[in-house]
Amino acid sequence: MFGMFGGFGLGGGSFDSNYRAYPVSFIDKGDAEHADKVFLPPSALDRLASLNIEYPMLFKVENRKTGRSTHCGVLEFIADEGHVYLPYWMMQNLALEEGEIVNLKSASLPKGTYVKLQPHTTDFIDITNPKAVLETTLRNFSCLTVGDQITINYNNRQYFIDIVEAKPQAAISVIETDCEVDFAPPLDYVEPTRPEPTPTPVQEQPVESTSEPEVAEPSFVPFRGAAQRLDGKAPSPSAGPPAPSTSAASGSRSSSGSAAPGRPSSSNGAAPAAPKQKAGKVISAGGNRLAAKQAAAKEQKAPAPPKEPAKPDAPRFSAFQGKGHSLKG
Repeated sequence: MFGMFGGFGLGGGSFDSNYRAYPVSFIDKGDAEHADKVFLPPSALDRLASLNIEYPMLFKVENRKTGRSTHCGVLEFIADEGHVYLPYWMMQNLALEEGEIVNLKSASLPKGTYVKLQPHTTDFIDITNPKAVLETTLRNFSCLTVGDQITINYNNRQYFIDIVEAKPQAAISVIETDCEVDFAPPLDYVEPTRPEPTPTPVQEQPVESTSEPEVAEPSFVPFRGAAQRLDGKAPSPSAGPPAPSTSAASGSRSSSGSAAPGRPSSSNGAAPAAPKQKAGKVISAGGNRLAAKQAAAKEQKAPAPPKEPAKPDAPRFSAFQGKGHSLKG
């Protein structure tokens, strides 16, 4: 009986004992639920004092029935003999029922340098400063073991956290140590689905036409009016306007700069070309006045040529219809 409940093994310098496990609520220590420390009987203190136990006192707690184990510290030595009082979350991790046997063995753990935690729900991430809340909670812990599930109480809510990784080994001490804390995605976290990019339609290049583009006719073409001749005749479709002739009756000089009778001149020094002569017209020649008088007398005696009747579809137009004048003055 002594070796089974509250007894100590013969481990020399190590503590090894079996106790019946009960939750801390049995001794009205509800605050201990937020830590990892247990309550042992006074006899355990006497045995630990006689052994060379390192401080702080850490223990390995094992349910040999299921093979599950964790680590813890000790808070007080006020438990009944043969009993040990544990936080309820620790009993759940060990799959212990009230009154079942649990083994406690002294342990020496290295100081932790890294720990990775995984919340069960995304609600913990929604806290304003989850690392600050976690730091405050871990002040009540003496060690952490990979595979444990701890409980954090904040704003009247409980958040469950899994220990998924620890360094330098699976069980570490977190007393007076600078430990890096990292978070894994929560268990209920779902990656947001990214919308698939819509393929951009490829614009087809217009096929260049090999045919020549049609030339549009201009809406306005100048000089498309009907042609008129100065002699009253109908103009031919291909012939240009006739050159004007000089009349003896008009006696006027040409406006194109022709030389006076008897004084031929040209801008380039060449003799001017003789104008075309028509029947009934008199061209004065320099120095031959008698011939000019006779030609003028014949011009007065000769009857005027009859006018050509105007065609019904051509406009009535005739040139040089003014009064005649004689060269005699």
